[in-house]
Amino acid sequence: MEIKRDLHLNKLIARKHNGMIKVVTGIRRSGKSYLLFNLFYNHLKKERIDNQHIIKVDLEDRRNKAYRNPDELLAFIDAKIIDEQMYYVLLDEVQLVDEFEDVLNSFLKIKNADVYVTGSNAKFLSKDVITEFRGRGDEVKVHPLCFREFMSAYPESNREQKLLEYMTFGGLPQTVTMETPAQKEDYLKTLFSHTYLKDIKERYKIKRDDDLEELINVVASSIGGLTNPLKLQNTFKSVKKSSISFDTIKHYLDILQDAFLVEKSVRYDIKGKKYIDTPAKYYFEDLGLRNARLNFRQIEQTHLMENLIYNELRIRGFSVDVGQVLVNTKNGNGVSQRKQLEVDFVCNRGFKRYYIQSALALPTQEKIEQEFSSLLHINDSFQKVVIVGGLAPTYQNDAGIIVMNIFDFLMNENSLSS
Repeated sequence: MEIKRDLHLNKLIARKHNGMIKVVTGIRRSGKSYLLFNLFYNHLKKERIDNQHIIKVDLEDRRNKAYRNPDELLAFIDAKIIDEQMYYVLLDEVQLVDEFEDVLNSFLKIKNADVYVTGSNAKFLSKDVITEFRGRGDEVKVHPLCFREFMSAYPESNREQKLLEYMTFGGLPQTVTMETPAQKEDYLKTLFSHTYLKDIKERYKIKRDDDLEELINVVASSIGGLTNPLKLQNTFKSVKKSSISFDTIKHYLDILQDAFLVEKSVRYDIKGKKYIDTPAKYYFEDLGLRNARLNFRQIEQTHLMENLIYNELRIRGFSVDVGQVLVNTKNGNGVSQRKQLEVDFVCNRGFKRYYIQSALALPTQEKIEQEFSSLLHINDSFQKVVIVGGLAPTYQNDAGIIVMNIFDFLMNENSLSS
């Protein structure tokens, strides 16, 4: 079974011959190696690049242990480059090479070497790419499977049933090959504890990890909810009876973001056109990992659908903020008061902007008014969308707001602009 990952593949193809080191990052087991060594390699073969001009080294393979020595690796690759034609250098798990930053910067001096590498999130983070390659590192972040990619493995299956499965077990490619829910549950739980947490503890030398693990549980339980380190500190103090400090919580949240486990979405005042530093929302990169962390006890479709939409928007390349709209209203006594309304997502990419609400269902007029209220108080002309679950058809209402079926949104990567 081959799942096409054209969105990520096209990002690599677009960066060919740009004079930079293409660095494929992302959460472990998201398919970085497969993207580089299978999909991109096959693309090069279709472009009629012969094997002599494709240099592949899997540094995780014990057979290539000698090339973890930086001088041995450089000598091996130098010996392969014997003419003036372009050579494509593909290195997997490059962080296993001592002084790998220096090695990769050395490749920049070879004009006919086009270099692509993958790195483990334990030792090779986005900020490492920025700081170590002197402006010559070009990052391509790989996400777990989006729902379109997930469904390509089940072309004849019921979409509603598969959406529930996707929201439960997520989009890590390995889970697609597993036949039973029990297999998927065991895999995700083990992966979280023995890989992701182990990576974090080793990189940051965390010895007393009870508070870190409890913080992960709290964040996992509150996806879609506004929070900040101070609020979390108070929760730990009153509920967990822990004295964990504000600074430690902030540090741990930063770590979880660095490890690609969660992303932070900050608040944006739409009318005031300014960012509000706190509180913010945190979303999990993969829903299966989030659910595994909570032992699959909290499968609330409302919050999972919001996280799912956030992930899809990020995969499409949008920056995503939490919107806030302040409106003047009157209470029951006729006294003026300011009310704060929330827009789930303010999405920006280039000159395009979309305001998006996530609504699992719109069963009553009260619920409809609740979901539409903040959008109706935005006075600019950018597109406003409410994404709903179920099978109701997509339509545009009298106010110009598009009410979009979740499947129409997920199955068409251009759904917002079509």
